Parts: sequence; C-alpha cells; structure tokens
Amino acid sequence: MTVDKFTALTPELHRYLVDHSSHRDPFTRKVENAAEETDAPLMQIAGDQAAFITVLVQAMGARRALEVGTFLGYGAISIARGLPEDGELICFEIDEGHAEKARAHLEEAGLGDRVEIRVGPASRGLRELTDDGAFDFCFIDADKPAYPDYYEEALRLLRPGGLVMLDNVLLDGRVLDPDPDDESAQVMSELNDRLAVDDRVEVAMLGIADGVTLARKK
Repeated sequence: MTVDKFTALTPELHRYLVDHSSHRDPFTRKVENAAEETDAPLMQIAGDQAAFITVLVQAMGARRALEVGTFLGYGAISIARGLPEDGELICFEIDEGHAEKARAHLEEAGLGDRVEIRVGPASRGLRELTDDGAFDFCFIDADKPAYPDYYEEALRLLRPGGLVMLDNVLLDGRVLDPDPDDESAQVMSELNDRLAVDDRVEVAMLGIADGVTLARKK
C-alpha cells in the first residue's frame, strides 16, 4: 500500500511558507503587488517559488542562465539574485510593455547589469543562440503550447548537469484529464509524460505553486 506523504496547503499555510522564505524585503513585495494591478496577476510566480529559484541557482553555482517569459521581472530577479556579480541572465519576453516594467524592476533591485531582456518570440530567440552547452540554468514560464520547443532548445543550450525548470506543469489540475479543446492542458500533459521517460535528463516534479518540474541534463 502506498502512503501519500504530503500536507495539503491552505491559503494560510502558503502565506506562512512565503513569509518564512528569504528575500522578503519591501522591494520583493512591491513587485508582487505590481502584478495585482495587471489583468493577469496569476502570470507572476509565487513568493515561495521565487525564494526556491534563488537558492537553487546559487546552490548549483550557476553563472549563465536563461528565462523564457519574464512578465514583470519577479522570476528574473529571483534568478539574478542567485548569480554571481559577473553572472549573466538572458530573458525572452514577447510583450514590450512587460519588458519595460521588468527592466525597471531589475534596475531598482540593483541587478540590471547582469540581465538582458530580449523582446520577441522566445522560440526564435532561443534558436538564435549558438553557444550550445554554455548555460547552467533555464526557467520556462511562458505560453504553454510552445513548451516542448522551449524545452528542446533549453536542453541544447545547457551544459551537462545544467537544469531546466518548467513552471505550471499541473495547470490547476487540468493535466489529469485534459479537455480536448484545452490545447495548453493537452500539450502539458503530453510533455509531462515524455519528460518522465526522457533518458537525457533526471526529473523531479514538485508540488510548488502550480507545479514545477526540474529536469537535470545528464
């Protein structure tokens, strides 16, 4: 008999997790609040996820990183905080307005010198990078139907031992029985199945936020 070992999160418990994570400074809260003023606040990563990214990037000693989907810059800030002062983060964001706000947040956080935001389709931007195996970390949090393309490009660009982090892999539970008309859920469900048996990587799917998958390139 398999015993399920997890604690179901209530909003109160989740807030407890966030409040007991690092980097809970006034600036972090400002960026979080900025998302609440948009028409898509759920596009922004959660506070516990942000702290996890920073610790993970720093622990693996990453120096060069990628981000697919930047929104207002919370994820980029989390990655950049884990990089050394001479580290490099290249972000891809399709919306110029979001990119401008993200740049402003990064500058205010004192991280603008190590982050470059490129505006345009991420698939094209990733393909234009030719330094295969030169990156340590890639965070993917963008349009879900394109996740398989982003994942393949990320693997090409990562060094052995590098890490891809995919966000929203549960899609609020829709991946369990995806509706035929729900392209995002269909693609994500198929990608989740494929990653679980992909012999190019070692995979851990975690119940953080809306589900996070870590894929370590062998």
